[in-house]
Amino acid sequence: MTDTTISAADSRPSRAADYFALLKPRVMSLVVFTAAIGLVIAPVNMNPLNAFLSILLIAIGGGASGALNMWWDADIDIKMRRTANRPVPAGRITPTAARNFGLILSVLSVVLLGLVANVAAGAMLAFTIFFYVVIYSMWLKRLTPQNIVIGGAAGAFPPAIGWVVATGSLAIEPVLMFALILMWTPPHFWALALFMRSDYDDAGVPMLTVTHGRRATRVHILVYTVLLALLSIGAAFSGIGGPIYLAVAVVMNLLFLRGAIRIWGRDETASETDNFACERAFFKLSLLYLFAHFGAILIEALLKPYGLGGWG
Repeated sequence: MTDTTISAADSRPSRAADYFALLKPRVMSLVVFTAAIGLVIAPVNMNPLNAFLSILLIAIGGGASGALNMWWDADIDIKMRRTANRPVPAGRITPTAARNFGLILSVLSVVLLGLVANVAAGAMLAFTIFFYVVIYSMWLKRLTPQNIVIGGAAGAFPPAIGWVVATGSLAIEPVLMFALILMWTPPHFWALALFMRSDYDDAGVPMLTVTHGRRATRVHILVYTVLLALLSIGAAFSGIGGPIYLAVAVVMNLLFLRGAIRIWGRDETASETDNFACERAFFKLSLLYLFAHFGAILIEALLKPYGLGGWG
């Protein structure tokens, strides 16, 4: 990847807002939310300042991954409507600047998290960055239609990192939170791919919609949604669950299953507008699905000291 590979569509000087956009703030918000919950529900009371700094550093590490992803993917981002206006393909930040920005933030976040929290947390953050940038972005994304299935692990690590920040070790609770995000990621992104399929076609990315078609993708969404429902409802009877979580899980999974069945049963001869509306609604619901589950996990943990959370 060199600066000459991107044609400058916008010659304005780089701004702070453009560097902030490199961090993928929408993705970062999910990283912060799930990592903070992993930290808060851990059975260890942390110093509030150390806890805040740890979450901030996890967010910076997640942002560093985003910057490195934009550096590496600039050649395909420029071909997709959804990503063409990102700072690198739009010419507002050079690939080299984006790469250096991501590398500096990666090193700082990992080293400082190791000092503020513990070495295990720093090592896990380092592995997460490596997994997202090297395993997913550089290898899987352009190689296999299972890129999201395997690469989704990168987005599933934050709650486990938060837990390790507080405890210094893993347990069944962070593993369940990891599994929840891992299983949620494929139907979430495949729904996006369904109504953005032309983007992946144009960029030559072997997303499932491109390699196997829309019908196969819809079947995969339904299968993974069923597996996700079994996992998330089963988790209600674990250390992260309780009656509140169970109620949320049942309601959200019924809605999610209904959406997946609607997508699965779509008429391929129907207008693209009708199909896109269904798929876009499912994608938006998937965001609420994850936030609702982790919000319920947080509520259960906060109520436990009062004898109200969990199953007693």
